[in-house]
Amino acid sequence: MAEKKIVRADDAANKIKQRLEKSKEATKDEVTETVEDVKEDFSEAVDETGEKAEEVKEEVITTAKGKKKIKKADGTVVQTKPAAPAKEKGNAVPYRIGAVAAWVVAIVFEVLAVLVLFGKINLTFLPVVWQLIVFLLLDLICVCVGSLLWKKANRIDPASKKNKVKFWLWNNMGLIVCAFVFIPFIIITLTNKNADKKTKTIATIVAIIALLIGGLFSYDWNPVSAEEKDAAIEALGDTEVYWAPFGSVYHTSPDCSHLNHSETLTVGTVQQAIEANRTRLCKTCEARDNINIDVDKSSDDDEIVIDDADDEAVQGDEIVIED
Repeated sequence: MAEKKIVRADDAANKIKQRLEKSKEATKDEVTETVEDVKEDFSEAVDETGEKAEEVKEEVITTAKGKKKIKKADGTVVQTKPAAPAKEKGNAVPYRIGAVAAWVVAIVFEVLAVLVLFGKINLTFLPVVWQLIVFLLLDLICVCVGSLLWKKANRIDPASKKNKVKFWLWNNMGLIVCAFVFIPFIIITLTNKNADKKTKTIATIVAIIALLIGGLFSYDWNPVSAEEKDAAIEALGDTEVYWAPFGSVYHTSPDCSHLNHSETLTVGTVQQAIEANRTRLCKTCEARDNINIDVDKSSDDDEIVIDDADDEAVQGDEIVIED
């Protein structure tokens, strides 16, 4: 007869209790581990969300303040600092032709004003004084337009500074034309004995004012020489430079302190900057980037070389000059 296995109720209860304790501990450990994992993931998510929020906040603040706009020379826009492209390299010839044409028209208006003064022309729908004023104003407009075109041409194709007198005359052709147009008219008006005093006075005053305005506008306050342009291009090469809507300098960095108040910048080459009447590099950028624009070095192209390789050639007074 098989023996019966007798299990005491107390022992069974204790075993069950021990199993429950072990299960409870295991469950507690798993729950704790899960909670720690969740807390860690949550902390990482909070940190990442915080960083994103800060980035968005900075973008909002930057946008609210206004980003600097930079236009590429080829027409593309830099999205990091949106802006306006510089125009491609121009041709000086059309500008010079336009300037000469405008000045010729100015001389024609001067002649018409003189003819009105002498009574050779009389527009019946206007008093003589007003006829003179109209012709003088049209004269002034043509002089200024011609000077603007001539200065633009000089930025594209500047003159050499080796002959300072010629350099000054070439850069101030507009001023010369302005004087040629208005000064003879003033002299003729003052010496005309047939015109009445009131007409002479008004015509003279208007002509003098036009002369002053035209002279100030036509004078090149910021000329650039061929040597200066060549030296700048040689020093900076294809480096992109930046300039503001106003001013006479260009910068090597859009973050230059002098550009802090400029919301819109233009980016392009040094050639394009000079053509836009930005004729020199910012001193701050020059010092920061350690850039030395040596004008003297660019003017050494006309070096004279004496070929003394052959003593007989030197004795025969043969000199070879290379341009």
